[in-house]
Amino acid sequence: MTSPSPIAPDARWPADLRIRAIRPEDADDMAALQSLPGFRCGTLRMPYPSAPNVKKHIEGMAPNAVSLVGFIGDVMVGNAGLNQMTGRRSHTASIGMGVHDLYQRRGIGRALLGELVAIAENWLNLHRLELTVYTDNLSAIALYESFGFEREGIHRAYAYRDGAFVDALAMARLRKL
Repeated sequence: MTSPSPIAPDARWPADLRIRAIRPEDADDMAALQSLPGFRCGTLRMPYPSAPNVKKHIEGMAPNAVSLVGFIGDVMVGNAGLNQMTGRRSHTASIGMGVHDLYQRRGIGRALLGELVAIAENWLNLHRLELTVYTDNLSAIALYESFGFEREGIHRAYAYRDGAFVDALAMARLRKL
């Protein structure tokens, strides 16, 4: 496990949470996080990714992507990312995130999402943030709505998860200009 070199914590975060940009040497921790059943259940990830494949993904991230990780001690407790679109959609980014199964409901998702929104608005001048979330992930939907994301529609049979098709909400947050 790698030792995080954190940025200064925000008063709204859990006191022991440190958030920073992901690094290639985080591949083992990220693969372990993505292998957790609860984390994986809320994403499009396949079970048990390999650390070398995760490392390749980290090293190959687009220059217009932001990927953050959260640590409590030496445990990676969350991941959140933002991918800015290009061309006529360059005012938009898609986001995705997940929190460690044993660290949910502690404010980690709120802290990670808060950082992504701040980067989008204060550094990238983005106008629209969009995401998809499974319709049965009520806690994530409530978190997104608390940040001003609104429901835009439902994707029927959006993904195949654990032997069944599941629907997803399309949600977006438009920055007030």
